[in-house]
Amino acid sequence: MVNAGEALFRPVRAGNAFEETVERLLQAIRLGVVGAGERLPSERELAERLGVSRVTLREAIRALSDAGYVESRRGRYGGTFVNESLPGPERSPGGKVDAVALEDALSLRYVLETGAAEMAAARSLSPADRQHLTGTLAEAASAELDDYRRKDSRLHLAIAEVTASGSLTTAMADARSRVNQLLDRIPLLPPNLDHSNTQHEAIVDAILAGDAPAARQAMAEHIEGTASLLRAFLA
Repeated sequence: MVNAGEALFRPVRAGNAFEETVERLLQAIRLGVVGAGERLPSERELAERLGVSRVTLREAIRALSDAGYVESRRGRYGGTFVNESLPGPERSPGGKVDAVALEDALSLRYVLETGAAEMAAARSLSPADRQHLTGTLAEAASAELDDYRRKDSRLHLAIAEVTASGSLTTAMADARSRVNQLLDRIPLLPPNLDHSNTQHEAIVDAILAGDAPAARQAMAEHIEGTASLLRAFLA
C-alpha cells in the first residue's frame, strides 16, 4: 500500500520552495492525510522529504499557524499538531467558474478515480489494505458536516493508496485538491451526503469483492453525481 503522506510530502521545486511547502502541508491537512488533532511528521523528517531547509519549513509552519491550521507544542510530546477546529472554506455564493477549467478538473478526476477503483479491485489486497478501506469508509460515514469533506477525501485517497501506485496516489491527491476547491464553493447538502455514503459503501464493497468492473461503475456513478452538482451551481 502506498501512503498518501509519502505522495504529498515529496520534494518541492527550488524556485518556489516556501509556497510549495505551504501547499503540500495544507493539502495533507485538507485531504485528511494528517487529521484533526494529529501531529505532523517531525521537522527533520519533513525537511528531508520535502527537500527544503528547516528555515523554509519553519516559515511555512508559522504561516499555517497564523492562519489557524496548526499549533506548535513544546515538551517531550511536542511538535506541530493540526488544530481540532480548522478555518472554514472561503465560499463564493453563486459565483461562477470558467467552464473549460471546470470540465478539465472533472474529466481528470473521472479518469483517475474510476481507474483507481478498478485497479484496486483487481489487486490481491492485504489485510492492512482491507482494514484501511473499511476504516476510512466508516470515518466518512460518521463524519460531522463540517468535517465531511476531509473524511470523504481521505476515503478516496485510500482507494488510490491500496493500488500500490505512488504516481497514481500523487496524481489523485493533486486532482482531489482541485476538485475540493470547487466543492468548497457550493453548499453541503445532507441528502447528497447520505447518497454519497451509500455510493461509497458500494464502491468499497466491489473493491473488497475483487469485482473490478463493478468498482469502476460504482465510482463512475458517484463521480457523475458530484459533477452534476458542481455544474448546476458553478457552470
